[in-house]
Amino acid sequence: MTQHNWFYSQLFTNWKRFEVIYVTILILLQLAVFAIVPDSPIGMISGVAGVICLVYGMKGRKISFIFGFIQCVAMTYVAWISHAYGSFAMDIVYVISQPIGWYLWGRQQATHSFQPGTRKKVFFGAFLAWAVGWWVLAGVGGQLPYFDSVNFVISFIAQVLYVLKYNENWSLWIFVNIANFVYWSILSVQMMMGDNTIGTLGANLSQVALQAALLFNAVYAQKVWNSGEADNEGGAA
Repeated sequence: MTQHNWFYSQLFTNWKRFEVIYVTILILLQLAVFAIVPDSPIGMISGVAGVICLVYGMKGRKISFIFGFIQCVAMTYVAWISHAYGSFAMDIVYVISQPIGWYLWGRQQATHSFQPGTRKKVFFGAFLAWAVGWWVLAGVGGQLPYFDSVNFVISFIAQVLYVLKYNENWSLWIFVNIANFVYWSILSVQMMMGDNTIGTLGANLSQVALQAALLFNAVYAQKVWNSGEADNEGGAA
């Protein structure tokens, strides 16, 4: 397959009508937030790239890592100016993980799952890691460390499982996206009330919209991966 045909196949083939409609709505949501509070173009870029990345990830397509790299670089900046240190640390990891995921997804097409006993151990380990991360972030003065710790540790575990194509990654992402939606919503409200001047309102609101979009996508992606529909979506270049 030529590079041109590969990119065309990755970008445009085998889309369901429902998927086209919902990804369009999610991208328009990001643009609407920027139109209302246009003080953070970086936040808008992060949001749009993040939506596209995870939608292609839902379909099991390797090209998701190109958009993921753009989103992670932009989000690293947003997290830094917002003093979201757990998110900042994880975004650096995300940037590094994108080429690793690109390499691995080119060689492993099928998704797979843990045995029930192993799955319970992974989820219990994620809970313990979250508690430790909370303690560390509270010690360095991070904002809302109990939420930011979700980014610091559970996101790391979810990203590793995602890169390795384990179905359980989406269960962890659902938890991460809920926590992040609450986290960025609280920061946005604090800024609108004048109780917080760290970061920008536009960047915070763009992350609220992004996390809502990613939560919806993670729920749908869990269904797609568990059904095996994503197994043949990848393709090597």
